[in-house]
Amino acid sequence: MNTNRRQFLTISAALAAAGTVGLPLRGAFAADKIKIGFSQGTMNHPWRIAMVEVNKKYAAEHYPDLDIIVTDGNNDAAKQVADVESLLTQGIKVLVISPLTEQALTPVVKDAMAQGIPVLTLDRKVNTQVTCHLGGLNLPLGEGAGKFLLGALPKGGNIIELQGTAGASATNDRHKGFESAIAGNSAFKVVAQQNCDYTRDKAVKFMEDMLQRFKPGEIQAVYAHNDEMALGAIQVMEAAGRLDGVKVIGMDGQNTAFQAIKDGKMSACFIYPFCAPEGIETAYKMAKGESVDKEIILPTVQVSSENVDQYLGKGI
Repeated sequence: MNTNRRQFLTISAALAAAGTVGLPLRGAFAADKIKIGFSQGTMNHPWRIAMVEVNKKYAAEHYPDLDIIVTDGNNDAAKQVADVESLLTQGIKVLVISPLTEQALTPVVKDAMAQGIPVLTLDRKVNTQVTCHLGGLNLPLGEGAGKFLLGALPKGGNIIELQGTAGASATNDRHKGFESAIAGNSAFKVVAQQNCDYTRDKAVKFMEDMLQRFKPGEIQAVYAHNDEMALGAIQVMEAAGRLDGVKVIGMDGQNTAFQAIKDGKMSACFIYPFCAPEGIETAYKMAKGESVDKEIILPTVQVSSENVDQYLGKGI
């Protein structure tokens, strides 16, 4: 059983005990409930599972008149498009979507808006107007990671960048922000980069290849677009006895990442909020016809050895 599957089962078991896993039961009065479609691009790691389950749990506790229909795109843009097309036929009042990629999901989101169905995008964006976008700012996160390395490696160094899903707005911004932060310093060089889809397994395979390509001492930093990939890189380098002296940066805010910082294995993690319960709070207002801001920006936080004790046990 791979790491992602174990984490999924652990989270699911905990939430099942609270009665929150699975789609809401549709009883005799389901027709009287407000339907909200929730299209998740993928449920392949803890951060995205938390986005769905924490919003569902909050809705169960605060909005008994809601019927949330959740779909999982399984990391496949074509499937997510089909998921949304199906949701649009089910009488939903609001479409909540965290799009896998920016361009592929734009047409179907545009269709939803044209049909008069309000759309709330979470975390990632599409290339068309929506009712509201809610999430953190990814460009400054990338800039923050770059600035952290400028301070942590005053002599510069070679960097491996583990990027997220190609075409996702978060991936684009986390790359651009980082690139802009180190651009003025010729002592820093990104010597290899790869789209690893925000998954640990792909990051592990790529890092194994990189340790074959680069000799000991030739890699000074690993910048990963999320914690899962950062932890995968740490796993590989530690097993090879090559983690010492390498600065590893991740993003999201997993408990395992905070512990890795505490243990001296990871240098920094940038907490990116998983849009819960703010997501369902905003969607409920939209379903009730209340006005919401066009964009709701959630705060992000840098965690390093200096402040990690404040966050241990408080992540996802």
